[in-house]
Amino acid sequence: MASNAILVDDDPKATPITALTRDAYDDWLKAQPAPRRAWVASSGFRAQPGGFCLLPGEGGALAEVLLVIDADEPIWSFGGLPSALPEGVYRLDHALKPAAASRAALGWMLGGYAFTRYKTNGQGAKARELARLVWPKSADQGQVTHTAEAVALVRDLVNTPANDMGPTQLAEAARALAKRHKAKCTVIVGDTLLKRNYPAIHAVGRAATDEPRLIDLRWGTRGPKVTLVGKGVCFDSGGLDLKPAAGMKLMKKDMGGAAHVLGLASLIMAEKLPLRLRVLVPAVENAVAGNAFRPMDVLQTRKGLTVEVGNTDAEGRLVLCDALAEADSEKPDLLVDFATLTGAARVALGPELPAFFSNDDKLSGLIMRHGVSEGDPVWRLPLYRPYRQGLESKVADLNNISNSPYAGAITAALFLEQFVGPNTRWAHFDIMAWNVASRPGRPEGGEAMGLRAVYGAIVELVRRSPTKTT
Repeated sequence: MASNAILVDDDPKATPITALTRDAYDDWLKAQPAPRRAWVASSGFRAQPGGFCLLPGEGGALAEVLLVIDADEPIWSFGGLPSALPEGVYRLDHALKPAAASRAALGWMLGGYAFTRYKTNGQGAKARELARLVWPKSADQGQVTHTAEAVALVRDLVNTPANDMGPTQLAEAARALAKRHKAKCTVIVGDTLLKRNYPAIHAVGRAATDEPRLIDLRWGTRGPKVTLVGKGVCFDSGGLDLKPAAGMKLMKKDMGGAAHVLGLASLIMAEKLPLRLRVLVPAVENAVAGNAFRPMDVLQTRKGLTVEVGNTDAEGRLVLCDALAEADSEKPDLLVDFATLTGAARVALGPELPAFFSNDDKLSGLIMRHGVSEGDPVWRLPLYRPYRQGLESKVADLNNISNSPYAGAITAALFLEQFVGPNTRWAHFDIMAWNVASRPGRPEGGEAMGLRAVYGAIVELVRRSPTKTT
């Protein structure tokens, strides 16, 4: 996980870092003495975002670091430095505005993340110390730390293999989070799901030895109601419509939606936002056994709609539909769900850009704007309702898959929309939750996507909302 130890209090011996945009770099270089310009040229330095050059002083000792930052995504320009710079303490050589200072600090902290749980002695072979940064003076240390902890929580949960992150352990993680922030957490387990009218969650998870469950976390007594729902499929074999080996390999990450809402909840509670938070996570394993649900079964749902199973590998929307129906019953001011739901979203936008859908244009605009400002890009896809006809069933109210091979992400979102009231302000995120390759500050493995964008939108919505109490 990320360590805030790589950000330290003031150190007079810290090496300065000169951080420049590409546009400012040429002017800086022209202003340097000839020997320094020659050094930069001979070092092979390329002035690209994230690129840095070690500048020597008298006697050849390191005197300064030149860094080129991306004006649009400054966070990640700093993300590669903790592991790339020589050991030691560094500081930014000029004052930054609060937002820029916080992003620089956050990028540095996220660059210190590593998942070492299964390495011998925590790290395996002796790893070198990471470079440390003096806290930029105007950075919001609390929010930076809380955000880094939220991202690390998402990454840790997603990176943990299914043998140690089944429905039981996911519920334990939620309980630990609730205890840390004095929230209330209840868990409905096994056949009690049927008694409490969560039949779709039960149907998907009943074949696994680790019983299905619904995790329900509540926190806060004033402000708008914000409810988060996360897909918690801790491993997805595909069920009886079994995935091939290549498709099954990364399915420990199929609880990435659950990890996101727990991480987002962590940030909300740590920052003590004035809102009434509820988090719902249907936690299951989609396994194969004699009692597994079958293709063309007709399932009951909490909302009362019946669903024909067109494919058991489209199980995420089935567990989400019960949770969304429960969430919607309380008429929240905002309802957001996260899910690793469709390969179609990845085909459309690739693995790095999460898709989202919403029934509210103002909410969508707000999320998009904060995605840009936070360097956490997201992209809205349409709830194109003519495609709804593809979910029609001859024997039930709807099918869990479309009868068309096209627009899979849209039809999945349209399926979920059937379980959300038309007056509920809702956004649905279809995410990868995984870095397929390492980039500065973003190692290969589990990743938080859209979390900071949604948090920024929630903060703004709370500021606009009148105070409400339970």
